[in-house]
Amino acid sequence: MMVGEWEQAEPGVKRKIFEPGQSIMMMEVHFEKGAEGSEHSHPHEQFTYCLKGVFEFTLDGVKHRLEAGETLFIPSNCQHGAVALENGALLDTFTPLRQDLLK
Repeated sequence: MMVGEWEQAEPGVKRKIFEPGQSIMMMEVHFEKGAEGSEHSHPHEQFTYCLKGVFEFTLDGVKHRLEAGETLFIPSNCQHGAVALENGALLDTFTPLRQDLLK
């Protein structure tokens, strides 16, 4: 994956990673209606900001609705995933850097 280029992440989901800082990074993620970001966890802290659309997030089994203009904090090692209830976009911020995504 090249920083600044769109890549397919999952079916109906594409992402673009922005040039990272020393210990923080951002990526924009676009979802088609019904597309899922499968459940996963990582040691990084994450904020997700809903740019557009409506999402249903699951954090450690608890459901959260996220709409445009709202943000959600995802703690380190929290099992989380999302489903797009309509076409939408998220802006995700991570600290420290997600070296697994910065190939």
